[in-house]
Amino acid sequence: MVRVEKIKTKKGKRVLVDRAPKTVENDKKTLFCRGTKTNEIINHAMMDLYDIKKPLTTKMDKHNPYHLFEDETPIVRAGSKFDTSMFVLGSNSKKKPNCLTFGRTYDGQLLDMAELRITAYKSASNFETAKMTLGSKPCVVLEGSAFESDSDMKRIGNLMIDWFRGPKTDTIRLEGLETVIVFTALDEKTLALRVYRPVLKKSATATPRVELAEMGPSLNFEVMRKKLADDALFKLACKKPKALMKKRRKNMSEDVFGNQLARVHVGKQRTDDIQTRKVKALKKIPLVESAPENDVAMEE
Repeated sequence: MVRVEKIKTKKGKRVLVDRAPKTVENDKKTLFCRGTKTNEIINHAMMDLYDIKKPLTTKMDKHNPYHLFEDETPIVRAGSKFDTSMFVLGSNSKKKPNCLTFGRTYDGQLLDMAELRITAYKSASNFETAKMTLGSKPCVVLEGSAFESDSDMKRIGNLMIDWFRGPKTDTIRLEGLETVIVFTALDEKTLALRVYRPVLKKSATATPRVELAEMGPSLNFEVMRKKLADDALFKLACKKPKALMKKRRKNMSEDVFGNQLARVHVGKQRTDDIQTRKVKALKKIPLVESAPENDVAMEE
């Protein structure tokens, strides 16, 4: 039997309320941890990713003997402890050098996980472009036919969007878009990560001309091992609560621009029976027939 201790402090109660299931969940936090051995490339790459994800991050400074593809229980337990649903594990070994393992959990169990080996790396400090503001929301772009043709790459692309999406926002202004993260699938085993900063310049119209300046980091990955959830679990993880689902309204539709279109059915209208305002100008005047000219002459 597991002994459950009652929370006695107000801070402990607030923590439990914050971690409790909600209709609208909190922004997803990411756990950064290092494996048994790391090197300079892994440490710098994880620091660059940490700067992109701040402040929704938690970092474990010590090395951890985690072998996720043999046993994922330690990382799931650590995620429950720090209230993080996303994680990345950096490791380096002779057989698998310079590897980053990206993953996510759902309902206290592992959902998706992919091990990517770094084949080329350029740190963000090597770019002179201004860096992103803390807490800003990036725009994530997936390009490449492999994200549509290959089912595993499609799931990895979904994992990358979920991992880099940042805080939730309803609207965003043009000047507030400071980061563009682009994932390019060169083939079914190669993935490129580039980070750009939009630069607004003058144009002949009211809308400014947008150019992308690379601000780093720049990473090339090779897909090594992966552990993806089955279709039933993935469908359950993507299910929306009924409270957030919009009720379907009859004869209502929406176009690609978000405009709502409605169809109204009207019965036959009888305009003759409609009571209108009585105006003398609209009153019908009976026509008077005039007498023939010959008859008028005889009477005289």
